[in-house]
Amino acid sequence: MIDDRSAPAVTRLREQAIALFREGVAASDPERAVISALDARRGEIASANRVILIAFGKAACPMARAALPFVGDKLHHACAVTNRENLAPVPGVEVIAGGHPLPDEGSIAGAYAVERAARSAEPGDLVLVLVSGGGSALICAPSPGVSLADKIALNSALIRCGADINEINAVRQQFSRLKGGRLAQLVSGAKMLSLILSDVPGDDVGTIASGPTARPSASAADALRIISRYGLYDRLPATLRGNIDNLPLTGPETSFDHVENVIVGSNSISLHKVMESAESSYPMVVKADDWLSGDVSDVAEILHRMAIFAANQRGPVAIVAGGEPTVRVAGTGIGGRNQELALRFALLNEWASIKRPWVFLSGGTDGRDGPTDAAGGIVDPSSTSWMRKLGCNPVALLENNDSYHALESSGDLLITGATGTNVADLQILLMQ
Repeated sequence: MIDDRSAPAVTRLREQAIALFREGVAASDPERAVISALDARRGEIASANRVILIAFGKAACPMARAALPFVGDKLHHACAVTNRENLAPVPGVEVIAGGHPLPDEGSIAGAYAVERAARSAEPGDLVLVLVSGGGSALICAPSPGVSLADKIALNSALIRCGADINEINAVRQQFSRLKGGRLAQLVSGAKMLSLILSDVPGDDVGTIASGPTARPSASAADALRIISRYGLYDRLPATLRGNIDNLPLTGPETSFDHVENVIVGSNSISLHKVMESAESSYPMVVKADDWLSGDVSDVAEILHRMAIFAANQRGPVAIVAGGEPTVRVAGTGIGGRNQELALRFALLNEWASIKRPWVFLSGGTDGRDGPTDAAGGIVDPSSTSWMRKLGCNPVALLENNDSYHALESSGDLLITGATGTNVADLQILLMQ
């Protein structure tokens, strides 16, 4: 029914879903995570001759800001690379804006700044690296023979083909001077401590931001298999294809004994906070999966089936999930995986109605879903009715990958602004 949204139950559910999402985001607050980690490392910092501070990712500025009081006058060199939405001055730190989700000239400049900082380390120094989501695009250091245009073409093809984040990073790290553990290898004789906000399944440090401080989690052979699996080879520039043909299938054995990688925030931490908070109002709280992945259409069907089943239970129910579904982009519209997931869920409800008041939210914890100003979408039983009433065809818009304009028409975009963190996505389904 079109007037469902005005019902007190739906209004309350929408407010609760947004409040829970914000609590999940706050649970992986980057400043709090860095402070907690470094408070236990005061002795290690005190024993270092100097400290080199390197931060990159969407949370680079708040993470760097939180670290400064701990390093004090030990600080020798500091730089931070972040996206433009999260750009903020940090006293004593060179701050650079890079491109995201696709790299740009700022990403090149950021990568050079990171390289210079790492190469300045000497024996007895501590290199403190602060890593957060988005780092792969924000520091772009193409390997010899690869141009920025090549990297942009590769990133765009990977994002649009439906590859998951592990697959994307496995390929990207093969064409970089910093990814795949190469940043760690620039540090000569010094120790490296890397504090990481995870936005990948299983919190694999070799995958987050394409693993610049970790032993590579994927080989060149793995990357070639991924390129073949998604039929990407013929869609890439000739110069990049030549580079792919010459990838060494085995690389030199290198030591990572001087590096310690520590996860300080993650999707699982945020998801746990959402569940904990939901329990105060919802006797039944169900976690959908450890990591929500796969094609967004399949994920929508899974969550909708769970909702249909939960609707037959007694009492209020909350279903929560976290992860990163994938989208195959074939149309010319705009949107993101969270917006498309929300729109698909609303359309599924037209074909098989959930017989209780409900609200479904899907949002990126960084506050940005795809190349849009929305974090995601929040829909309810009246969403698609409103779209049609206002002259939109949600099915046609979905087929054109234009979930943004469908949700915009019904007032169902989730707008939070940049959050300063990035630990993948959160999905929250509430029903009374």
